Amino acid sequence: MQKISIYLFLSLLIITFIVGVGFGYYLTPEYKLSMFDKNEMNLGQADKWFDLRYIDAMIAHHKGAILLAKQAEKSQRQEIKDLALEIQKNEPVLIAELYQWKKDWYNDSRVVKDPVVSKLGNYDDNFDLRFLNALIYHHEAGILMTKETRTKSSNAVILNNADAVENFLSNSSKMLKEWRINWYGI
Repeated sequence: MQKISIYLFLSLLIITFIVGVGFGYYLTPEYKLSMFDKNEMNLGQADKWFDLRYIDAMIAHHKGAILLAKQAEKSQRQEIKDLALEIQKNEPVLIAELYQWKKDWYNDSRVVKDPVVSKLGNYDDNFDLRFLNALIYHHEAGILMTKETRTKSSNAVILNNADAVENFLSNSSKMLKEWRINWYGI
């Protein structure tokens, strides 16, 4: 008789947990804050949490650039080494600004997880090509995010940020593609 009540208790506990999470998800917008497709940079609907999702996604985007740049330190090309150092110097400043917006506008101090980035492997003749391809793809994903933001946000600060980011990423992509053509003929 006692075993049945333990199983019943555990079953009710599990069911209560599942129902609670379900209600929390549907009734509390905060549960949905990180519910965007990170693979497609789709930030979800234009709602009161859109700008926060953009900020979180842009923090992750900048962190991704840093992670790629750390790997690029292995390069033998001075241009790549200089770019890697520049990224590691400048991106933390941009990340700090975004975290400040989160704190000021949403009273949100949660840390954004590091994204998964391509593993460039050991240095060889194609290392720089792998880095260029990864960073070009990274930039293209960021540009998609900024384009989406311009159609879904009405916050002037966010819109100005999206414009500045897109301008930088577009110009940087051109340079990276030129390097790729000059160095690899691709």
